[in-house]
Amino acid sequence: MKPLLDPSGGYRKLDAFLFASLIQLETRRYCERFLTLKNDPKGRQYDQMTQAARSGRANIMEGSQRASTSKADEMRLIDVARASLVELLGDFEMELLQRGSAPWARDSDDARSVADWQLEPHGDWTDPFHDSGVYILSQQRRLAPFTDAGEISAANTLLILCKRTVVMLSHLLQRQGEAFVEKGGFRERLTQVRLETRDGEAPPCPKCGAPMRKRTAKSGPNAGKPFWGCSKWPDCTGRAAAEP
Repeated sequence: MKPLLDPSGGYRKLDAFLFASLIQLETRRYCERFLTLKNDPKGRQYDQMTQAARSGRANIMEGSQRASTSKADEMRLIDVARASLVELLGDFEMELLQRGSAPWARDSDDARSVADWQLEPHGDWTDPFHDSGVYILSQQRRLAPFTDAGEISAANTLLILCKRTVVMLSHLLQRQGEAFVEKGGFRERLTQVRLETRDGEAPPCPKCGAPMRKRTAKSGPNAGKPFWGCSKWPDCTGRAAAEP
């Protein structure tokens, strides 16, 4: 019998989650450093950007946890994470434009340096909350040459990291969709487990040997009475009497 629940969790080692964690940390730091009473007098931009960054990370976590019982919810939440980071990407684009600076050209040395930046290998984590936190902070320090070089560099760096993470989430959604088509989801598995359990208690078909299913006659002299019918019906018409 297949397990009823799919594996869930395990998101802490996903590159998309690790990038989203760095984006949330650095977005908060960017807002604290560069959004002032002069350019954000009511704090709305601060709230919108930090909440979009939080949504990116939080929805990856929630989607991963929902994987055990709902593939649809998992994919929906991953898509929300992706959309939140697209929103944040747009905010950093406007931050640059409002400061009279266009985003770095894709083939510029600065842009290539950020695009080529990679996470370090993380190895095994025996204490996921602690160990992943230590790892994320170490990667944040590695990003410092880009994010500490001034507001233009910080905004461009975060814009590029958002782009990269959106691509990762798009690939993740594609893989999740393919897995759903191939293996189905929780509802299909629930039905299958129920049928397999019922089949284990059913007699074999007298014609083909397949498990039988208890059914109720709908017409004729036995209408309303239970009987055993072959699970391969209509290919097999084996029947047997059943106790009411």
